[in-house]
Amino acid sequence: MSRSGGAPVLRFDPSRLDDQTRLSDGDPSGMLRTVASSAAQVRTAYRAAVEAGAARVAEQGRPRAVVVAGVGAAGIAGEVLDAVCGPGTPVPVVTVRGYRLPGWVGAADLVMVVSFTGRGDEALSVGAEAARRGCTLLAVGAPDTPLSELAARAGAPFVPISTVAGQPRATMWGLAVPLLVAAAALGLSDVGEPVFEAAAARLEDIAHRCRPTSDSFINPGKTLATELADGIPMIWGSSPIAAVAAHRMAEQLAEHAGYPALWGELPEAAHNQAGVFDGPLATRDIFQDFGDDESSGPQARMRLFVLRDTDEHPRVAERRQASIRLAQDRGVPASEIAAEGDHPFERLATLICLGDFAGVYLALGHGLDPAPMSAITELRARISQ
Repeated sequence: MSRSGGAPVLRFDPSRLDDQTRLSDGDPSGMLRTVASSAAQVRTAYRAAVEAGAARVAEQGRPRAVVVAGVGAAGIAGEVLDAVCGPGTPVPVVTVRGYRLPGWVGAADLVMVVSFTGRGDEALSVGAEAARRGCTLLAVGAPDTPLSELAARAGAPFVPISTVAGQPRATMWGLAVPLLVAAAALGLSDVGEPVFEAAAARLEDIAHRCRPTSDSFINPGKTLATELADGIPMIWGSSPIAAVAAHRMAEQLAEHAGYPALWGELPEAAHNQAGVFDGPLATRDIFQDFGDDESSGPQARMRLFVLRDTDEHPRVAERRQASIRLAQDRGVPASEIAAEGDHPFERLATLICLGDFAGVYLALGHGLDPAPMSAITELRARISQ
């Protein structure tokens, strides 16, 4: 069933996830296949970045700051760069999600302009301003577009990405990997080909475990989708790496399944969002009748998901454990999802990939096509009028 204005939201039916015919019919755009191609996206993006000369940004020396301009998946790519470079990076990494560069940005800074379509007006506006200010530029996006033309006029490296999947949210790795290649050339990270290959291997393993033919009771993507369907998700990350994955998951749930979600990073989330544990959505009303018809929506209660990184501050680990116990004491179900891998990029990739699968399965479990975004498309059309 496609989403459209006024159409009912179907009740989540876990049996849909193990019915291969219904999965195939419900995903005509092949969103599951696209998520499963994450490993290939990482490898392809790495080669494209190398061939396009993304490392040329280092010819001007180390910048004062790195600014990533983009929205949606492109904005998440900026967060990926910042988190993977880590707190020890010698220059700040800032993501701009709008039309204006901060006033302090100038010729001493590197601006990475990212747009899946190569036509995003926010990215183009920031990119043009960066060129006028004499910033070093790197552009990532679809070829033969206004963005590639902007890069050519500025004499800046341009990394083309594949748009075969048709959805920016489905090809986030194509946007993020070139930024990391450039960062490595600048000495801001140690992400090289061996790290990308290790992450790709992890992504292949998750794709195998989350494949459609794998039954729900052993499929982590389907299991997570079923847990997400249990209420309104509140997703916390236990490190900057995990927080990026939490943000990404919240966005994917909204775009794939039309689900609202809160996200945050510990310890900050424990200082404010924990107040939800005492709120009206903390426990289920056992006397509420949701009816038997399939037009009933999800039961209105919170469910906590904690994305756990192996590299978390000891005090954060204490907060994480205490928060989960507190949630459970208040009747709020809680789940932990652990990152896998040694390098920060590996761990981030595993958390993001699992969340991407879960978002698609959540939509399919509701009988929704995960690809269309009618409300977002209509909003863009109204803005362009």
